[in-house]
Amino acid sequence: MSRRYCGRDFSPAELDLIGRMIIEAPNLTRAELSRLTCQALDWTKPDGGLKAMSARVAMLRMQADGLIKLPPPRRARPDPQVRITHRTDPSAAIAQSAPTLRPLQLLVVRDKSDSRLWNEYIERYHYLGHKPLPGAQLRYFVRAAPGHLVALLGFGAAAWQIAPRDRFIGWSPELRERNLHLVVNNARFLILPWWHVQNLASMILAQVAKALPSHWHDQYGVRPVLLETFVEKTRFLGTCYRAANWIYLGQTQGRGKLGPAGKQSVPVKDIWVYPMTRDFREQLNL
Repeated sequence: MSRRYCGRDFSPAELDLIGRMIIEAPNLTRAELSRLTCQALDWTKPDGGLKAMSARVAMLRMQADGLIKLPPPRRARPDPQVRITHRTDPSAAIAQSAPTLRPLQLLVVRDKSDSRLWNEYIERYHYLGHKPLPGAQLRYFVRAAPGHLVALLGFGAAAWQIAPRDRFIGWSPELRERNLHLVVNNARFLILPWWHVQNLASMILAQVAKALPSHWHDQYGVRPVLLETFVEKTRFLGTCYRAANWIYLGQTQGRGKLGPAGKQSVPVKDIWVYPMTRDFREQLNL
């Protein structure tokens, strides 16, 4: 019987192949085994790169299900706690009109120092705190002239299955699996709390929607056509997304990935999407 992990079905023969590769290469690390698995199964991303991270997650789940036995990890996982420093201390309140902040700069997080700083701001000021973004991702600092940090955004892999979104696109399960990489999730959006600027959020969203497809293509060789986000109903109205011409699609069921079937286990969220091309449906249904 086939087993499904990370959006891919693994046949009994493929599961047996993975198990034999682990036994026959006892000195390989888990990372090396995940790359070897991708090569053996031709499991690649749209740009031709190996889906090594997905393979690594899938193999951990296979081990949890008793299907394979991975070698022990070579080193302990790094401390997941984000250290809070004076670099992210709050500023005095700033009240301006949005046009006076132009031009806004969208700066992609690229090096480890910037990554640590982005994580620290999100951990300190975003209500969800810091969690690693799933899959392919881009993170931004938003700076206003003359270089003041205003906001941070994070984009990652789209949700696997959301009924209102999939109906809106016109997806079958097969088309969703083929084209999900063309949808990107706005997982974090933080305007630093000392900025009090009307219409700033919608201005940032409009600018990032124009810039992200090229940045994503430069990073991953793919040009996404649709953005999605989820807004917790009890906290926010989604006003800035509406003002930036995002489209409201409905609500999640509040079940979460790991929640019990048929029961709410996480907060219900509003679903918003933003088409970045006029022919997004055609591209998502090819």
